[in-house]
Amino acid sequence: MRKIYIFDTTLRDGEQSPGVNLNTREKVEIAHQLEKLGVDRMEAGFPAASPGDLAAVNAVARAVKNASVVGLSRSRESDIDAVREALKGAADPCLHVFLATSPIHRKYKLKMEKHQVLEAAQSAIRYAKKYFSKIEFSLEDAGRTEADFRAEVVAMAVREGAYVVNIPDTVGYLNPAEYGAIFKHLKETVPGIEKVQLSAHCHDDLGMATANTLAAILNGADQIEGTINGIGERAGNTAIEEIAMALETRADFFGAKTGLALSEIARTSRLVSKLTGMNVPGNKAIVGANAFAHESGIHQDGMLKEKTTYEIMSPETVGFKESKLVLGKHSGRHAFREQLLELGYTLEEEQLNEAFAKFKDLADKKKEITDDDLLALLEERLADAPEQYALESLSFSFATEAAPTASVTVSVAGEGSRTAKSGGNGTVDSIYNAIDQAVGEEVTLVDYAIQAVTLGKDALGEVHVTMRQGETEVRGRGVSTDVLEASARAYIDALNRLAANRRLPSGRKGAEKVW
Repeated sequence: MRKIYIFDTTLRDGEQSPGVNLNTREKVEIAHQLEKLGVDRMEAGFPAASPGDLAAVNAVARAVKNASVVGLSRSRESDIDAVREALKGAADPCLHVFLATSPIHRKYKLKMEKHQVLEAAQSAIRYAKKYFSKIEFSLEDAGRTEADFRAEVVAMAVREGAYVVNIPDTVGYLNPAEYGAIFKHLKETVPGIEKVQLSAHCHDDLGMATANTLAAILNGADQIEGTINGIGERAGNTAIEEIAMALETRADFFGAKTGLALSEIARTSRLVSKLTGMNVPGNKAIVGANAFAHESGIHQDGMLKEKTTYEIMSPETVGFKESKLVLGKHSGRHAFREQLLELGYTLEEEQLNEAFAKFKDLADKKKEITDDDLLALLEERLADAPEQYALESLSFSFATEAAPTASVTVSVAGEGSRTAKSGGNGTVDSIYNAIDQAVGEEVTLVDYAIQAVTLGKDALGEVHVTMRQGETEVRGRGVSTDVLEASARAYIDALNRLAANRRLPSGRKGAEKVW
């Protein structure tokens, strides 16, 4: 099985994502995790860009022992010297030097003719050979470079002793057939090409980075370059995790694999997302929240019978715990029954039909059904069921130099309305004290959490509370554009759950619950 080397550029190309700025400590933390993942080479930065970047690359170089640490350089002696300085102390240093070769770059950016580009690249490699045993040379925008000139530059790099020659699709312009053909042509026409590793570096501007990289592998690429989660300039780079799992899952087709510790993929993805502040889209292949989640009833039924019906790889392989069956309006009876069993409920067929009908009605109103929602169904606490308590009105007063007070009116099933007023240590505490007086319940507030569920000044606030009464602990939820009203509604919701729990026969309380 042919090995494909992994060149990770999360710390360099990935950091070029707009809004991303990793400090030295964060770069080192990611580098250690990339070591655990098992990448062969990691590009730590562009030392000539700033003193800070040089220092960060040096910190990574000194910290990493089990991968080659790479520094990026333009074809300038001063840049190469900066990489020399940055990689002092590295166990396995490598210089990555580049020069653009395409007509558009030669004309508008470099203002150089072909022979000048060739001479500049040759001079840079020769200078670098004095100090580095491992050199990667990249033809920036190789994808839009004339085929004959591209081959000429690659042949020069081979003669001058480059270790790796990189053929980037810098602007994500090519399709898989075109990109694969470039590697095939170089393999067939460049003298001594077997002496170097050919590397693929693709961008995702047209959404084909992964496909192009796989096409390069099929046509002889020895190394692939990419980032974790596919982050990078503009639309990003090839996602390393996608290549690794494509080769693992379709080894029969590609006849190649990486040396990555696949079970570290999820952990690496989470760390990069956290430190860069770039959230992973839910539908992102391999590492997205929905990558191993199933809502369709037909799919869930298949998954429960045999996972390989709808999963071509297991979540455990990449470091996730398990697949997720999401209950929603597309879910079927099989998944619904299985989730009830997980919660400890065993239902007869008629009871299951009744509960499933209520579940479908609720699913039309909510995107995702939680375990608490299912418990509410089973405890007959749907919206159309009578509640023990309902908030009728709420008022409060607050001033910076006076103690807050709150007044509430709560309706109690079968008893009418009750009004109470109270103070407290803050407005929320005052509201809760007033509710306690109105309903006559003695409870302990265990947890209180608030978050915005929409954007803007008119955002909905969602409050979650956890309260305990004796041995019983329940959660309540309230939503409103006013967070104090949401707080009151969450508290009332939790009190209703306590009341509903008291109405359940004793055999239905606790861990062993039966309908």
